[in-house]
Parts: sequence; structure tokens; C-alpha cells
Amino acid sequence: MRITQKAVTLTSLQGLNRNLDQFGKLQEQLTSGRLINAPSDSPTGTNKAMQTRSEQAAVEQYARNISDADSWLSITDSTLQNMLGVVRRVRDLTVQGASTGTSSEASRRALATEVESLRESLLGMANTNIQGRPIFGGITTGTKAYDGVTGAYLGMTAPGGDVLRRVSATEEVRVDMTGPEVFGPAGGDDLFAVVARIADDLVNDPEALGQGLDDLDVAMKRMLGGVADVGARSARVDREMQINSDLALMLETQLGEVEAVDLPGTLMRLKMQEVGYQAALQATAKAISPTLMDYLR
Repeated sequence: MRITQKAVTLTSLQGLNRNLDQFGKLQEQLTSGRLINAPSDSPTGTNKAMQTRSEQAAVEQYARNISDADSWLSITDSTLQNMLGVVRRVRDLTVQGASTGTSSEASRRALATEVESLRESLLGMANTNIQGRPIFGGITTGTKAYDGVTGAYLGMTAPGGDVLRRVSATEEVRVDMTGPEVFGPAGGDDLFAVVARIADDLVNDPEALGQGLDDLDVAMKRMLGGVADVGARSARVDREMQINSDLALMLETQLGEVEAVDLPGTLMRLKMQEVGYQAALQATAKAISPTLMDYLR
């Protein structure tokens, strides 16, 4: 087979272009810090990277949900603890007023005034909001769970209407507590009605304060149960937060294995490619250097 000068030239240039293309890809990888800069670089790796990024987006959303759930539960716990402190004060005042042998009518009126003031404080805390929603209002769209004067429940409850936050692909956590659950059933037997009756009995019927103490103890027990429930949910959210954090770290590692450049290895390959390209240039220069004048000599 006859080998022409044109064939030698074309073969040499094709080899140079292939070397230059490989050299350029290595430079691009070092510049971007990624092995995959286009889907054609690695279709399999691209698919895996896209799946990993999709999982990362889900994990980031779960992290936001967990943060929101933690805020709800923290505020609920803090509010209940503060309200328990106020209820204990109401109980102390009730015990003091029940001592009819040592309490005058004027002192009981003063106690009743303070108890009524504490009731207003309890109603104010029961209307605590987060993101514009009352934490004890259930699924209501209003801004209050209780009427600040009458103590009537304004929230809304419905089967399956709990406020939930998805914290993982398989887990949801309830973040709310309705007023009737933690303060007693609406309609005259809840915490605020009990405190209102105590304030009235301090003035008009001190003998009935014993029943008021019993009702108050029941209300406090219900609130303590609510605190325990919120604490259990908070512990669950904390566990999910740690699990989600570990999952995010694992996905980041997986993505790095697919996309991240091995810097020492890539630098070594780039140097080898550079040496090969320089050698190819020198060889090509010798192969295609002869001209017509070289043949005429």
C-alpha cells in the first residue's frame, strides 16, 4: 500500500487533535473541580448524580420541616410551662382564700381580683401565635384560640385535622395541641372556666373553694400530661434531626464520589498528557517538515 505525504499529515493531525482533546478535558476538570461537566462525560455518572441531588433536595426540605416542627414544639412547651406557673399561683391564692378563719372579706376580694387578673394572663398565653396561627387553635385560620373576655374556644378541631410536619420519607410528627386537649373541654369545664369560678367563689361562696381546688388539680394534671406529650414529640424531632443530618452528609459524600475530581491523580494525568502532547508535536514536526525543495535537492 502506498503511503502518501497527505496521509501521513492527516494521521498526525488526527492524533494531535485527540491528544489536545484529552488535555483540554483534564484542564476543564481541574478548573471546575468536577469529573462530569456535561452528560456526555459519563451518562451513568450523570444519572446517579441527578438521583443524589434529588435526594438532597428532599433532605433539605425535611430539614426545614424539622426546624419548623422544633419551633412549634419549643414554643408550645415554653407556653405550657409558663401557664403552669400561673396556675400554681392561682392554686396558692385559692388555698389562702379557703382559710375562712383567717381571711376577711376584703382580703378575699383582693385575692379574687388577682385571680381574675391571672385568668386574663392565662387567656393571653393560650392565644400565643406562631407564624400567625394560634398554637392551641387546631386547624383554625383565625389568630386566636380563645376569646379574651369570655374564654370561649374559637379554634377548630376535626378528625385527622392535626397540624403535621413530614420529617422523613416515612415519618410525620404532629406539632400542635388543641385547647380542649390541654386545658379541658370547652363549654364551662375548662381551665379558664374553673379559674373564673374560683374568682367568683372567693367573694360569694368560700365554702365551694374546696371543689375549685379539686377542679384546678385536674386541670393541672391535664396540662402536665400535655407537657409530657410535647416533650416526647420534641425528643422524636431531635432524633429525626440527627438522622437527617447524617443522611445529608452521606449524600454529599456520594455526590463527591461521582462528581468530585481526584486532584493529585488528575494533576498527574494532566502532566502525562502534556508530555505526550509535546512528544507528538515534535514527532509530527519531523514527519511533515519535508517540502518540495527537500525533494529537489
